[in-house]
Parts: sequence; structure tokens; C-alpha cells
Amino acid sequence: MQLNTAVTRPSESILQTNKLIRNTYMLLSMTLVFSGVLAYLGMMLNLSFGLALGASLVGIGLLWFALPRTQNSAAGIPVLFAVTGLLGLGLGPTLNYYMSVNPNIVMVALGGTGVIFLGLSAYALATRKDFSFMGGFIFVGMLVAIGAMLLNLFLGIPVLALAISGAVIMIMSGYILFQTSAMIHGGETNYISATAGLFIAILNIFTSLLQILGILGDD
Repeated sequence: MQLNTAVTRPSESILQTNKLIRNTYMLLSMTLVFSGVLAYLGMMLNLSFGLALGASLVGIGLLWFALPRTQNSAAGIPVLFAVTGLLGLGLGPTLNYYMSVNPNIVMVALGGTGVIFLGLSAYALATRKDFSFMGGFIFVGMLVAIGAMLLNLFLGIPVLALAISGAVIMIMSGYILFQTSAMIHGGETNYISATAGLFIAILNIFTSLLQILGILGDD
């Protein structure tokens, strides 16, 4: 009897983990598509940078204050779609700018983001390594990156902007490993919050790649 119980518990744990991962990637796919549609709408409406900034700020506000209160219930799903949709809408003017400069930049950034995310996720899932030790480094790294961004708003140094974008890609890549590992090892049990974290990482990688390619392609 004890042996059957010992065998059953790991089996249930594996099933729960697989369900969490499946639900997370399914919801992530849906939110990425929805965000892409809203980004396209923002481009078609020729949304101003001011309105785009407002949409992004509202999305971030929902992410910080509304989602944590609703992520444990069905109400968290529409809140998550509101967050990802508003952030996608906020990308409209940025995408219009890069499309006017060189459409290939957007395509390469999209492709690069896909390769980075799929590669890191596959690695974490295949190796099942525990990347929980990266949490502190990611937190500190983001604080440093945000401080450097604020500083560069006044300095406007292209090389510093390039370095910041590269750092953000590295930090978000680490976060993808961290979050995927957390789902595997029980550190994350909520597929809504897991989806939100992975979405933000993908969004930051994409926008950072846009900035890098834009700077490198600037004559």
C-alpha cells in the first residue's frame, strides 16, 4: 500500500506539471496572436506615440495591480488578454517607424525572438535543469538596466542604448530559463502568471532586437 502511494504521488506531480506547461504554452500562443492583431490595428490606425504610451501604461498597470488579484480565478484570463492586447496596441507606432525605415528589421526581430524563445524553452524542458538560482541575478540585472535606460534618456548615447538592449535580451533570456524551470520543479503553479511572465520576456526581447537592428542599420 505504501509502495502504491509512493508511485502515485510522483505520477500525479508529473501530470500536474505537464498540464501546467501545456496550458501555459496554449495561453501564451493565444495572447501572442491577440497582441499581434492589436499591434496591427495600432499600425493601421496610425496611432500616435502619445496614445500608444497611454495604452502601454494602462497595460502595465493592469499587469502590476489587477492580474495578481485575479490570476487564481477565471477572471484572470480576460485581464491577461487586456494586458497583452494593450501592450500590443502600444507597439503600433514603433512598428510603423521601423517598417518605414526597413521592413526587414521587423521580420528579422520577429524571427530572432522566435528562435531565442523556442531554443531556450526547449533546452529547459529537455534538460530539466533547475535555474532557480538565477532569480537574484535577473532582479538585480533588471534594476541596473532600468537605471541605465533612465540615464540614457538624458545622455542619448547610441552605444549605451545598444549595450542596454543587449543586456535586456540576456536578462530576459535568463528569465525564460528561470520561469520554465519553475514550472517544471514546482516553483510556479499558476499558468496565468506563468504566461504573463513569458509574454513580457518575449515582448522585451523583440523590442530590444528592434532597437539593436535599428541602431546597427543606421547610417
